[in-house]
Amino acid sequence: MTYLHVTGVHHVDVIEQIGQQYGLHPLLLEDIVNTDQRPKVEDYGDYLFLVLKMIHYDEATTEVRSEQVSIVLGANYVICFEENPNDIIKPIREHLNNSQRRIRKLGPDYLAYSIMDLIVDNYFAVQEHLGEDVEELEDILVTRPETDTLQELHRLRREVMFLRKAVWPLREVIGQVARDEFSLIQQSTTIYLRDIYDHTIQLIDTIETLRDMLSGMLDIYLSSVSNRMNNVMKVLTVIATIFMPMTFLAGIYGMNFKNMPEYNWQWSYPAFWVAIVCISIAMFIFFRRKRWI
Repeated sequence: MTYLHVTGVHHVDVIEQIGQQYGLHPLLLEDIVNTDQRPKVEDYGDYLFLVLKMIHYDEATTEVRSEQVSIVLGANYVICFEENPNDIIKPIREHLNNSQRRIRKLGPDYLAYSIMDLIVDNYFAVQEHLGEDVEELEDILVTRPETDTLQELHRLRREVMFLRKAVWPLREVIGQVARDEFSLIQQSTTIYLRDIYDHTIQLIDTIETLRDMLSGMLDIYLSSVSNRMNNVMKVLTVIATIFMPMTFLAGIYGMNFKNMPEYNWQWSYPAFWVAIVCISIAMFIFFRRKRWI
């Protein structure tokens, strides 16, 4: 059995030479070079062609990135085309170097399964990172909802939607391969492929849960902002209400009529301030007892 791992798909001449050596269809080579393909599986008779999306979480930018992995499975060979250098498939090469590993004793279909299993397992790692980000954002959302919090919420929604769009077609591909429709897939390997299919179902359930959480968090954010605005408006309303009788008294004694008897009273000015202070204190006590402030 031969395993050929190609890192980088931008050297078209090299890929064409590999295609000529193994008799690969020109359309297949074109799909390998064009890395915007949707995950799929195609049966060319003597070999199977699988296109998968491998994702990873960039901790520096907290973004989810994807790259295309193409697998050609033949009767006695496996060719893997990886878009960019990555250490995700490194364990496969390490296992192949160990003669005691199961991967060395079984057929090429098991090797293709191992690559697919590693890709799906990495989806779980990315989903776990996103889950941690969602939990942190939820704590911030309850304590101090700000504009930056809303931007982070929208970013996480985009990342979760991106992950969901990658998992759904992957489930279809693995389900199609696991249904034992291809002669190159042995019955013993089909059991393992069904296990991967169950993992994709679990991934989809978790992603849907994250989507529901983010939708609920958006409602929480809007409610928190609305409640904070209501509190501000309540305080301003109480302050305006307390100042209303002051404005009323100031308006009456600011009319400057000549026959107002309070103008000739010696204690009119202190009495005016005492009345204002007493009214303000009485209104404040009243609002406190009503629990309006």
